[in-house]
Amino acid sequence: MQLQNYTKEFNYNWQLAAPVMLGMLGHTFVSFVDNIMVGQLGTAELAAVSLGNSFMFIAMSLGIGFSTAITPLIAEADAEQDFVKGKSSFKNGLFLCTVLGVLLFLLVFFAKPLMYLMKQPIEVVELAIPYLDLVAFSLIPLIIFQGFKQFSDGLSMTRYPMYATLLGNIINIILNYLLIFGKFGFPELGIVGAAYGTLASRIIMVWYLWFLLKGKEKSKAFVTHIKFFVLDTLMIKKIINLGAPSAMQMFFEVAIFTAAIWLSGLLGKNPQAANQIALNLSSMTFMVAMGLSVAAMVRVGNQKGLKAYFELRRIAFSLFLMSTLLAVCFALLFFIFHDYLPRIYVDYNDAENLVDNMEVVSIASKLLIAAAIFQISDSIQVLVLGALRGLQDVKIPTIITFISYWLVGFPISWFLGKEDTYGSFGIWLGLLAGLTTAAILLYIRFNYLTKRLILSNK
Repeated sequence: MQLQNYTKEFNYNWQLAAPVMLGMLGHTFVSFVDNIMVGQLGTAELAAVSLGNSFMFIAMSLGIGFSTAITPLIAEADAEQDFVKGKSSFKNGLFLCTVLGVLLFLLVFFAKPLMYLMKQPIEVVELAIPYLDLVAFSLIPLIIFQGFKQFSDGLSMTRYPMYATLLGNIINIILNYLLIFGKFGFPELGIVGAAYGTLASRIIMVWYLWFLLKGKEKSKAFVTHIKFFVLDTLMIKKIINLGAPSAMQMFFEVAIFTAAIWLSGLLGKNPQAANQIALNLSSMTFMVAMGLSVAAMVRVGNQKGLKAYFELRRIAFSLFLMSTLLAVCFALLFFIFHDYLPRIYVDYNDAENLVDNMEVVSIASKLLIAAAIFQISDSIQVLVLGALRGLQDVKIPTIITFISYWLVGFPISWFLGKEDTYGSFGIWLGLLAGLTTAAILLYIRFNYLTKRLILSNK
């Protein structure tokens, strides 16, 4: 009977989370297709996209992490049926996302010379720089899109960002095919073609999501007649207080995965390409957990607005259980097929690069074993983090993520990731240690806070 208290929520959790998952999986699927297309050009090109995207991941983590502040504020205002508070949260949040998008573009654009100082393979750096110029500019529409997406999620309208993402992904794949390989009379631009596809698709996604929300009765009044420069200082301060720690939480996690890309680059282009394959595959399963994390943020935010703390805890635990069960399935999938999945990314018929390709697959298959093990830790930590954001508790979790990834995980990656110890596999053991520490500490924090809220409400 007690288990049924949690499993009966699975259907609604899935309805709320599935569109978010599909949208996020769409993003990752495009990256998957990009990697397969670029992988046909050679391992240096694949490593270059990995290196260029490592800078992008850091910037994106700050932008996406910051934008998550909008969701719990909208969810709380929606539960309270307070339109004025909701519109203020959205408008001020969208303004801050736009400013942040421009700042992150400038940051990445001027950080490019750092690649030469990072002891990465020189051929990889020279391919990555022109790719990064265009992809960096796409940060502006991406972070604006996130502002609209988080608002839409907060109103439990999770389908519409999914539709916009799917449209963007289709356009991205078509443009990549045409521009990477120069099909149907288009210029053959190699990896720069992939960057053009990314930029165009992100601009279209913003327009389409706005168009969809403008047509819906629940959201129309929020997204029209936005007095963009009439700002509420108190609301801006509230969003920054929630958004800045959330941005740092995501930054600390993404930065350790980025550090793994850089550490693998010190081992050579083949370990770096293998790292990219394992990272791309594991990020697909992570997006499923991210979808449930958004559902946790929305549902916990709603219950907080209603001051229903016992229900809040029960609903959150139903999401934790659901996510853990899915993570076990993914772990088994990676473990069973660890030898086969990396082969999708390389061309075994390419005689010239056959030795490189075989080495890449060999390394990536070992990394997938580590990825299989950390599926559960990764899933738990992101779910609990979403629930804590729903409670608008962000400062202590930021400290927890810093300790877990940078005082526990990174030193292990650095020490075990050297060529004369465990190499690439050692780097991923550090990731596993960081994620497991975060999962345990964040769960302890959520358990403590919700018990305290229930006691104080009696």
